[in-house]
Amino acid sequence: MRSLLITLAFLASLPAALCQAPAPAASKGPPNVTAVLEKGGQYSTFMRLMKATQQDTQLNSSFSGGNGYTVFAPTDAAFSALKAGTLNALTQQEQVSLVQYHIVSQFFSVASFETTSNPVRTQASGSDGPYTLNITANSVNQVNISTGLVTTALGMALRSEQPLAVYSLEKVLLPNDLFGVKPPASAPPAPAKKEAPSKGGHGSSAAHAPAGEEKAPPSDAAAARVAVWSLAALLVAFACLL
Repeated sequence: MRSLLITLAFLASLPAALCQAPAPAASKGPPNVTAVLEKGGQYSTFMRLMKATQQDTQLNSSFSGGNGYTVFAPTDAAFSALKAGTLNALTQQEQVSLVQYHIVSQFFSVASFETTSNPVRTQASGSDGPYTLNITANSVNQVNISTGLVTTALGMALRSEQPLAVYSLEKVLLPNDLFGVKPPASAPPAPAKKEAPSKGGHGSSAAHAPAGEEKAPPSDAAAARVAVWSLAALLVAFACLL
């Protein structure tokens, strides 16, 4: 009898359990670019740069609203191919610009690259600045990205879902504004030429006398001698007449 009552109680509870609404699925949170790169497994250098410049934090906090973001992530092999000391030679602000040059403030699917208008501004560009990219798609569905110094093909998509797209690159995007050849510094003015000495040695004193300097008048003693000799000459002439 007791087992029968337990069975009846169990059967009575089934309709209530079956009628309960299923629990809502957990809401999907915003994307995390660090998690995407970690899952890719070969982007540790780029992740380290993003962390050092705080671009990972800024990007992860910017996914609410807007047009989304596209990140071009160079592989570790791409950074290893750079000339030794390239990254260490950059200032902190230049490292920020380099990372921002790999981020576009717009979500791009692979198909949307075919209708991209060039030049494409990056986060390093600001509203109307330099640090732009040229993105082209050819007839075989290959997308090429050019900086003016580097051209590379778009690699696999690590993530391509609104609001974040992350694409792998086999080369680091080096902006011409940062790594291009700097114009040579202007040459210092030539020293003034010294005046060549005149032929014949030092030359006359009149040639080297300052402009406007007049010849000094004769002294009083010299004038007296001239007057005496003039008077003597007159006396001699007068005597001859007599």
